[in-house]
Amino acid sequence: MLGPVPPLYEMTADVPFIEPVLIGAFDGWIDASGAATSAAATLAEHGDVVARFDADSLYDYRARRPVLDVVDGTLARLEWPELTMRSVEAAGRHLLVLSGPEPDYRWRQLGSDVVDLCGRVGVVQWVSLGAIPAAVPHTRPVPVLATASKTGLLHEDESQGPQGLLRVPGAALSTLELAVSGTGTPAVGFFAQVPHYVGGPFAVASIALLEHLGRHLGVDLPLGSLVNDAQEQRERLDAAVAADEDATGYLQRLEALAGEDRLPSGDELASEIERFLSETGREGDDEQRGPFEGR
Repeated sequence: MLGPVPPLYEMTADVPFIEPVLIGAFDGWIDASGAATSAAATLAEHGDVVARFDADSLYDYRARRPVLDVVDGTLARLEWPELTMRSVEAAGRHLLVLSGPEPDYRWRQLGSDVVDLCGRVGVVQWVSLGAIPAAVPHTRPVPVLATASKTGLLHEDESQGPQGLLRVPGAALSTLELAVSGTGTPAVGFFAQVPHYVGGPFAVASIALLEHLGRHLGVDLPLGSLVNDAQEQRERLDAAVAADEDATGYLQRLEALAGEDRLPSGDELASEIERFLSETGREGDDEQRGPFEGR
């Protein structure tokens, strides 16, 4: 007879947590330009690891290979993909940041184990951070769509959406949120809309996510180097537009659409996401494109 399945995580510190909120962000899918995981990394930069997950059970190393350092012809070290939960304090409470590469395997067990972990440490709320490609200009404030497991969790002026039905490939992060919210734990999500022509990091989207998260929790959150990064990236994007007449016209059309101040429909977002996946070829290739390639 088979025994119980061992959990996929190990607590490395089981300290008493004060009103902990579990914040999740995975790279790969729903992390356009790495905006969500950059926000999570900034938030957890000085945090302590309180749980580690079994990478050998969760990742396909041929799809997400460990990084090998070779020094003077000698194999020196391997850097393995890692999924951890870190704890930081903010305004007298704990924020638990669960982040790393999106797992390849055992999503349903991972969801069950995260539910167990939430009960073990007393999590009072779940927050998903994500970023999605959209037809928005880099010259305007980053739109952030919000989701909520029930009414009353969001501020009145936050854009809950998209409107209508949105059917897209599922994400591990969404699997965990559904598992946690299914136990009655309140859950919200904040998803920054990243211009689909941006071919690399987009720090202003990370800033927008942290600002929405901080406002939601009623705390001031650190922005680290993101402000300087955002300024440098904006200058590069502006220069790329100025050097290309077609790009200038395209940006003007996006700005006109942004001026209509409306929520995108599910069909519109699904179309952008499908184009994003077909143009990148595989997850992560968006970082290799130029700022206006494939528009």
